[in-house]
Amino acid sequence: MGVLRGIRVLEFEAIGPAPFATMLLADMGADVIRIDRPVAHADLGPKMDSPRIDITGRGRRSVTLDLKRPEAAAVALDLIAHADVLIEGFRPGTLERLGLGPAQALERNPKLVYGRMTGWGQHGPLAQRAGHDINYIALSGVLSGIGPVAGRPVPPLNLVGDYGGGGMLLAMGVLAALVNVQRGGVGQVVDAAMTEGAAQLGSVIWGLLASGNWSEERGSNLLDGGAPWYDTYRTLDGGYMAIGPVESRFYAELLDKLGLDAAQLPEQHDRSGWPRLREAFIRAFMQRTRDEWCDIFAGSDACVAPVLGFAEAARHPHAEARGSFMEINGVVQPAPAPRFLGTPSPVPQPAPARGQGGQSALRDWGLSDELIGRLRHDGLGMSA
Repeated sequence: MGVLRGIRVLEFEAIGPAPFATMLLADMGADVIRIDRPVAHADLGPKMDSPRIDITGRGRRSVTLDLKRPEAAAVALDLIAHADVLIEGFRPGTLERLGLGPAQALERNPKLVYGRMTGWGQHGPLAQRAGHDINYIALSGVLSGIGPVAGRPVPPLNLVGDYGGGGMLLAMGVLAALVNVQRGGVGQVVDAAMTEGAAQLGSVIWGLLASGNWSEERGSNLLDGGAPWYDTYRTLDGGYMAIGPVESRFYAELLDKLGLDAAQLPEQHDRSGWPRLREAFIRAFMQRTRDEWCDIFAGSDACVAPVLGFAEAARHPHAEARGSFMEINGVVQPAPAPRFLGTPSPVPQPAPARGQGGQSALRDWGLSDELIGRLRHDGLGMSA
C-alpha cells in the first residue's frame, strides 16, 4: 500500500530531521531498511533505543552494522546497489571516509538518489561546525523575528530548522530527484541544509521586508503578535484563545462575538490604536473560560481557535473525525499525511529495535541466504 510502494530507501541511523524525512517516505509506503549501530551511540539519547516512543523511527526494518569494519561497509554498499534512495545525516565527509560517499554509491548504482541532511550544508565555512536547530534558524534570519516586542528571540521548539526546514525539505528534494530518475535522468546528490530550508520557510517575510511592510523589530508586525487581532489571549480559567481575523468581514464577526462595539474602538489597521484595541481584547477574553469561548465561536468565521496542548489536540472532534492521530503500540501520534485518496498510506508499524526485521529485509532486497548466514556468524544483529 502507499503511493511509494516499491521504492526502496536505505537509511543510516541519525537523529532529528533525517529520520523524520525517512518517516515521511515510509508513511507513503516506501520499503525502508535502517542501518543501525550495533550499540546505541551515547549522543543519540535514550529515545533511539526506545522503539515504542520513537515515532519518527516508525515504518522501518533494521540491520545493525559496524561500518568501521570493511566487511560491514561492503554489505552497506551491496544494499546501496539495491536502493532507490539513500538518506544520511552525518557531518560532511563521514560516509566518504567509510567508502560509502556519493562517488562510490553512484558508481555502484547510477540511478540512486543520495539524500544528505545537514544544518549548514555540504560545503561553506561552517560546514564542519556542530550545531542544532536553534543555531541554524538563527543564521537563517528566521529566529530574529520570533518573540515579543522588546524581548529576546524565542525558539519555536525545534520545528522550523529540524523538521520544516530540514526533514520536509529533504523529503521533497528526494521525491523530485526520484521523478527525474523515472523520467530517464540519472541519480544525484540532494544537499538539504536546514539554514536554507528555514530561510525558504520565511520567503513571504523577505517579500514583506523588501516592500517596506515588515519591521525588523520583533512583535511589531502583522503576523508576529504585533497586531492585536493576530495573537493569543488568556481566558478566565487560565487557558488561551488564538485569534487571526485578518480580513475585515472576519474581524467584524470577532468583535460581534466578543460583544465589542466597533464604533467605540480604533480602526482595525490603525497602528496608533493597537494598544487600546489589545486592552479591549484582553478584558473581553478574561470574562469567560476557554471552553465557554469555544461554544460562543462554534460555527463562526471569526478565525478563532483554542490553544490546545499536544494531548488535547488528538482528542479534538475535528481531529477525531478526520483520523488525524492514531495509536500505535499504545502511543498516540500523528497519522500519515498528506492523504492520498487513490493510494492510501499504510498503517505505520512501530519503530524497530536494533536488528529487528533485518533478516527478512535483506532477503527482500536480494541478498543471498549465504551472505546473510555469514553476516549472522560474524555477529550481525538482526532478527527475522
